[in-house]
Amino acid sequence: MTEPLLSVRDLKTQFFTEDGTVRAVDGISFDVYEGEIVGLVGESGAGKSVATSSILRLVDSPGEIVGGEIEFKGETIFGLEEDGAGELRPRDEMLTEPEMRKRIRGREIAIIFQDPMESLNPVFTVGGQLREFIEINRDLDPDEAKEEAIDMLREVGIPAPESRYDEYPHQFSGGMRQRVLIAMALACQPDLIIADEPTTALDVTVEGEILEMVTDLQEKYDTSFIWVTHDMSVVAEICDRVNVMYLGEIIEQAEVDDLFYDTKHPYTSALLDSMPRPDKTVDELRPIEGVMPEAINPPSGCRFHSRCPEAREVCREVHPDLRDLSDEGEATHTAACVKHDAFDVGYDDSPAVETQTGSGFSAGLTETGGEAE
Repeated sequence: MTEPLLSVRDLKTQFFTEDGTVRAVDGISFDVYEGEIVGLVGESGAGKSVATSSILRLVDSPGEIVGGEIEFKGETIFGLEEDGAGELRPRDEMLTEPEMRKRIRGREIAIIFQDPMESLNPVFTVGGQLREFIEINRDLDPDEAKEEAIDMLREVGIPAPESRYDEYPHQFSGGMRQRVLIAMALACQPDLIIADEPTTALDVTVEGEILEMVTDLQEKYDTSFIWVTHDMSVVAEICDRVNVMYLGEIIEQAEVDDLFYDTKHPYTSALLDSMPRPDKTVDELRPIEGVMPEAINPPSGCRFHSRCPEAREVCREVHPDLRDLSDEGEATHTAACVKHDAFDVGYDDSPAVETQTGSGFSAGLTETGGEAE
């Protein structure tokens, strides 16, 4: 297998507050290869956005990346080593802040945020902002940058880009503003784009158009994506591989089809059961009971056990790591759940426990058709 474009290993990002240390990202590892779209999915508070901010080293005080390694195209974005006194310090080969600012952010790794109105300056024209971004990052003169900006607006489906170039953000619809951000992200032809819930605020029709456009552009430019979302239907539509996050940890990793049809973790199952699916007919959707605990004081054992319909006493005691649960000859499918034989901790003999769902077990959805899970 080829080397990954991006490699994240045991990444830990914490926020130091008066109430204690918030372990927002707590030891996650994943890879992104050239030309693929990798999903990072989970409820609000799972740590998805903090993880992607960490990749670009955009974590502000009181937050801090406290551990792990991030490598991009063979270069070290983040990495620590011990000095002679046993204290941790940045590695000598780690990219400096000026190198991150001039070479990486925007040029090689771009980001699309959820709310375009927070990313676009309301007092400057859309075209002017895009032109300036291209002029700075691609070393073009103003006229060349303007031509490129108009071409990029056309590329992302903005009608009459020559005239709309001089319009302001408030004159664009939400979907069109998001297209502008996508144009800005693609303008420098980066190797990786981080899309942080870019379609959450859009209606379903516009969201579908944006997803179709991104898929077409991704194939054209062979750009890799990290797609951050809480919406499993978006994952199914656009992602090649998926990382499911819960309370700062990745609890399941798989190719998208395996994740949907051979789900290994109860949390992933709960996410899927809470959304309508065209391949299943159910009497009713089932929301995930309870609320996610605070990352300042995560539960012992499996962090999902207090909400899990399959929780047993051993789930309170054992903190599972990710293990390969795929069948021989199949693509790697990992999950962190002790109910699987690979963990061998006596799950079947362990008594059920009361959870926020109100009982130790769930009977599951009543199916009247479609494929059983």
